Amino acid sequence: MTANESTPSLSGVGDIKSGGGVTAPIPAEIQRLLLATDLSAASERAAEEAINLAVESGAQLIVLSVIDPGRLSLPGGRILRRVDQERSRIETGVQMLVSRAMAAGARAAFLVWEGDPAEAILAASEAENVDVIVLGSHRRGLLGRLVLGSTSARVSEQARRKVLVVPR
Repeated sequence: MTANESTPSLSGVGDIKSGGGVTAPIPAEIQRLLLATDLSAASERAAEEAINLAVESGAQLIVLSVIDPGRLSLPGGRILRRVDQERSRIETGVQMLVSRAMAAGARAAFLVWEGDPAEAILAASEAENVDVIVLGSHRRGLLGRLVLGSTSARVSEQARRKVLVVPR
């Protein structure tokens, strides 16, 4: 880690967004924590931070990854991967994250949902009654956000839970 990188923590060094995108301190008492991950390099720092928060707070960590069926095919309908192939790949990845969390001393479980990533993250946070959602940011830039949208921005704006967006 370089001197320019900031690390969110329970000490309040980093802030998180409460529902509606308002900045708020990280709550001192976290019971349940949702890590939303696409298993990319951009999500790795978020995974590390979520595991650390779970260990420090004694919270249960729930690792969520979402299969977006729309991203499994090319324009014109050519299929890149079948949903079952993608589910198998994702389950392997989230099981590895759960193992890492448990080795660090956290209680952890995983979920794999299908659908729009932001909508699934929001729904899972409600269904699992989590206190904080942790996710990474791809930092695509203005054009990328305009074309692809930003899952982290949508979750931060619409969540009724606190959201910690960890930069890449």
